[in-house]
Amino acid sequence: MDKRMWFDMGNLTNHQEQFMNTRRSFVLAASAMLAAGMVPGARAQQALPPVTVYKSPTCGCCGEWVKHMQASGFRVETHETADMTPIRRRYGVPDELSSCHTAIVAGYAIEGHVPAADIKRLLRERTKAKGLAVPGMVAGSPGMEQGPPRPYATIVFDERGSKIFERH
Repeated sequence: MDKRMWFDMGNLTNHQEQFMNTRRSFVLAASAMLAAGMVPGARAQQALPPVTVYKSPTCGCCGEWVKHMQASGFRVETHETADMTPIRRRYGVPDELSSCHTAIVAGYAIEGHVPAADIKRLLRERTKAKGLAVPGMVAGSPGMEQGPPRPYATIVFDERGSKIFERH
């Protein structure tokens, strides 16, 4: 019985050799694409900007929203503040869209429990806006999973007004 391994190049059939060359070429090409950031999703994870969250030190749902953002691939830095009004005003969040926390992502204001998927869409589409908001504290929105979920909308806003960005 021949003790040589099947992958000994001198022992390969033409078909096996072609398979090994094709496989080797595929692995090398895939590695190069991954390194160059050309694989869908690989670059998107790298490209997510950091998120700065301003929240009340006593609000547990804000912490749950931060976990949602982290699980969605964002790096999050939190700052606790007792008064959110100056933060909202600084970033142009209208009073009628206010919620319990404000985040800043790539220059956009994100007010309340906005789903990470909506934020990713905003970043991908480079929407001309000041930001997104989910006004109030809607059951079923990220970080507010307790209780029966209610339908809600993510609102896009700028200095001229606001409109629905996405329905949930």
